[in-house]
Amino acid sequence: MAEYTPMTQDAYDKKKAEIDYLENVEMPKIVEALAAARAEGDLKENAEYHGQKEAQGMLAARISQMKSQLVMAKIIDPTQIKTDEVGFGAVVTVFDEDLEEEEVITLVGAGDEDYDKGKYLISSPIGKGLVGKKVGESVEIKVPKGSINFKILKIEYPGY
Repeated sequence: MAEYTPMTQDAYDKKKAEIDYLENVEMPKIVEALAAARAEGDLKENAEYHGQKEAQGMLAARISQMKSQLVMAKIIDPTQIKTDEVGFGAVVTVFDEDLEEEEVITLVGAGDEDYDKGKYLISSPIGKGLVGKKVGESVEIKVPKGSINFKILKIEYPGY
């Protein structure tokens, strides 16, 4: 059985709006360009036609993936989260014991992730490793490149 995807109501609404835009604005543009390319004649050597078919397939796959996320979404009410431990929406200051430096990690749901800005999916290995931990605890998290050792320094829930 598949796991649910935690998501805020805001992220859910944004993703739904993006799907609507892709289906009702972008896809019709591709279909129109495809029809124009098809009208140019021989499809075997028509690069524009093949390019538009590829773009149509990629957009359809993206829409399908986003719809799957919405189907698996579980809307999280941030006011119901225990604020003394790491959970959905937490901004966690950790000490990376391997790199000997502090790092700030925000645990987010699908649609809000931005790894360059420290916004990690709660379902990622780092997210799963931090959930339920409290200030002062140390944790070893298995990641694809080995393991990471963090000590939890601070847990915040902005806006709650």
